[in-house]
Amino acid sequence: MDTINEIRAQLDRIETGILSQKKVLTFDETTRFTGLSKSFLYKLTSENKIPYFKPRGKVIYFEREALEGWLLQNPVKTSMEIENEALSYVTLNERG
Repeated sequence: MDTINEIRAQLDRIETGILSQKKVLTFDETTRFTGLSKSFLYKLTSENKIPYFKPRGKVIYFEREALEGWLLQNPVKTSMEIENEALSYVTLNERG
């Protein structure tokens, strides 16, 4: 059983490496790349909330680079970043 799990883990790593090299991803590849469920990805495409392409009007494709940008939108600041901004704000407003 351990050998099978090791083989599966190795195949997952290989697949991840291949996906990171591809420029255009299919729907199924996109679910694996993003970790999103198929139903949620369908919802995002139907609501035009994620960038995608339909070159022949039926099959959906995604550009890996656009997906990476979409995944990295709306970053959350760390506590340290918030503290530094607050300190800068207070320091600047004390002088003014």
